[in-house]
Amino acid sequence: MVFSNKPLQFILAAIVACLPLISSANTTVDTVKVTSETTLKATNAGHETNVETKVLSEDEKKEAERKAFVKHHLLDSHDFTLFSYGKDEEHQSHFGFSLPVILWDNGLHIFSSSRFEHGEAVAESDGNYYKIDHHSGKIFKTDEAGIFIENEKGHVTNEQPIDFSITKSLLMILIVGLLMLSLFAGLGKSYKKNGSIATGAGRFFEPIILYIRDEIAIPNIGEKNYKKYMSFLLTIFFFIWFLNMFGLTPLGVNITGNLAVTASLAILTYLITTFTAKKDYWKHIFWMPGVPVPMKFILAPIELLGTIIKPFSLTIRLYANMLAGHVVLMTLIALMYKFNSPIGSPLSFMLAFVLSLLEVLVALLQAYIFTMLAALYFGAASEEHHHEEAH
Repeated sequence: MVFSNKPLQFILAAIVACLPLISSANTTVDTVKVTSETTLKATNAGHETNVETKVLSEDEKKEAERKAFVKHHLLDSHDFTLFSYGKDEEHQSHFGFSLPVILWDNGLHIFSSSRFEHGEAVAESDGNYYKIDHHSGKIFKTDEAGIFIENEKGHVTNEQPIDFSITKSLLMILIVGLLMLSLFAGLGKSYKKNGSIATGAGRFFEPIILYIRDEIAIPNIGEKNYKKYMSFLLTIFFFIWFLNMFGLTPLGVNITGNLAVTASLAILTYLITTFTAKKDYWKHIFWMPGVPVPMKFILAPIELLGTIIKPFSLTIRLYANMLAGHVVLMTLIALMYKFNSPIGSPLSFMLAFVLSLLEVLVALLQAYIFTMLAALYFGAASEEHHHEEAH
């Protein structure tokens, strides 16, 4: 078997292999009831309630539904709803399954998310009442009527329990983890059985693994030190890639568009860089050789700040790119219903389809960029410098 080390051939081959996963539509979320817009305001001191009702026109209702559709797609949820059907909003049926809700509120509370009835009902557990806020997707403690207390900015100020629930995003992370474990454990076994020759799905993943080793790890870290970082680089590449690809399927998950997920990956990269760094790495940060002493005091804080900015840039780069892609794609799909014409709707569909193809490339590219930058940081941390005192 001949493996290509050229980046262009690698990307094209991966795109062709992933074409069956492309979908031009995303999951249908629960339709938001907007027959009237009710604003509930309560003060924290007196809990005074003022209800203001505004009747919306038909166009305003549809516009609110489209915005809610896009927003709910980007948020995490406590149940896994694949699609909904039924024109009557009062009797709409949902196809999916509930997930366990695990809360800590003066004790452990465990119950099914079906009690929330897709965010429309109040769930009771051991005399405590909880409800999901539609705007944030978070669980708050309420009274039996499920009343939210809001501040001047419209943010809910109810007590919020500590949430350890198995949400849709967490479930997909566990599924991707098990999928990776199964795939690469099978790849390792096939090497033992077939004399270092991959079989099955391993034939597709083996050249990608070799590419990461030969074109990312060794050139940026060096042949001497790259092996101790290879497990993390391979894990982070396939983990981000698989999550990105699942985000393009009708499952409607937006995991890498979640700031907490991208921040966790960036923090892991930062910790590995920091705790495996050699003394030359820290010497070039706090007391750079070959620089006048007064300048060392000026540059040291800047260099130290740079080590903190690196994981921040990793977080924002992955988060912003994936979130923007989902927002644009979902907006184009919503425009199909807004135009509702023989010209506008097909045009929006074609734009959404072309963007879906582009998102497949972006899904792979973002995994590649994150892995490449991580390898660069590891290479800087493990590099050994040889300075001549005469210079």
